[in-house]
Amino acid sequence: MVTVFFSYSHRDEDMRNELEIHLSALKRQGVIKTWHDRRIGAGKDLDNEIDSNLEDADIILLLISPYFIASDYCYDVEMKRAMERHKVGQARVIPVILDPCDWQQTPFGKLRATPTDGRPVSKFPNRHDAFLSITKDIRAAAEKINMGRIYEAVEFKEIKVNKASTTINHNIRETPRSSNLRIKKDFTDIEKSRYISESFDYIVNFIDNSLNELEARAVGIETEFRRIDANHFTAKIYKRGNLVSECKVWISFESSSRGNIKYASSSSMHDNSYNELLRVEEDGYNLGLKPFIYSQANYGDKELLSKEGGAELFWSILIQPLQ
Repeated sequence: MVTVFFSYSHRDEDMRNELEIHLSALKRQGVIKTWHDRRIGAGKDLDNEIDSNLEDADIILLLISPYFIASDYCYDVEMKRAMERHKVGQARVIPVILDPCDWQQTPFGKLRATPTDGRPVSKFPNRHDAFLSITKDIRAAAEKINMGRIYEAVEFKEIKVNKASTTINHNIRETPRSSNLRIKKDFTDIEKSRYISESFDYIVNFIDNSLNELEARAVGIETEFRRIDANHFTAKIYKRGNLVSECKVWISFESSSRGNIKYASSSSMHDNSYNELLRVEEDGYNLGLKPFIYSQANYGDKELLSKEGGAELFWSILIQPLQ
C-alpha cells in the first residue's frame, strides 16, 4: 500500500478535507493510505511525527496556495525535504494547485502539477471536476509505485520450504488499521470569520466573471459590476439598454460578530434589508454556508453549501428574471 503525505497550510484545511474525501475509493481499494498532521496524537512531538511520516511517504502532495508559499514551515521544511527525496527517487512529489499564485518559479515549478495544466482548483466551476482530475493523477502514481514493488518482490523473493509464509518483503512495512479515523473538529470564531471573508471574496470574483461571460455570449445584454468597498458590491444586468435585474451583496455584522453575507435584489436597498442571507455553519468536519430564506423551499436540511455553492445561489437569483 502506498503512503500519501499531505503538506499544506492550515488555511487550506477545508480543501484538504475535500480532496481526502475524493481519495476514499483509493483507500477502500487498498491502493493508498493517507497521513497529515491532524493524525498526530495528543502529547506526541509534532516535529518528530511530521519528519517521520514525511520520510516514510511514497507520494508527497504539496497543496499549493499563497498561504503554502508564505508558510516558512511548509516551504522551508516540508517542501525542501520532499524535493530532496524526489530528486533521489525515494518519493514522488505532486504539486496540487489550489489557488492562483506564483508557483511556477519555485523549486517544484518544473514538476507536472495537477489538476491538468496546473489550473487552480478554485477556478473550476465545479470543484468536484478538479478533485477528480487530482484523484486520477494520484491513482496513476500509486499504481506505478505498486507495480514497481511487485517486480522487485518477484525478483528478490525467497521461498522457504515447510513454512506457512514463503515470501518476506522487508521493503514493505504495513500495520493493519482502520481507515475510519475521521474525528469531529471544533472551529474557532476566527476560522469562521475568515471563512465568511474568503467566501465573500469568492462571490465577488464569481459574480464579476459570470457577468463578463454573460455579456460576451448574449446579444443585447450589457452588465455593470461595481465594488463599493471591501465589504460591498453591486451588479446590474441590462437587456437592450433596460435594467432587468440588479443586486447588492455585502458582509453584515448586525446579528453576528463573524459576519453574514447578505443579498438584496436592489442595488439601492439599505443594509438593514435583504432578500437572502448566507451564514457560516459547521457539520463537525467542515465549515460551509447555510442559506436563510431559500433553505426552506430549495435546500431543506441538505449539507452546507461550499463557497462556490453560495456564489451559485446568488447568481441564480440575479439571472432568474432573464430565464
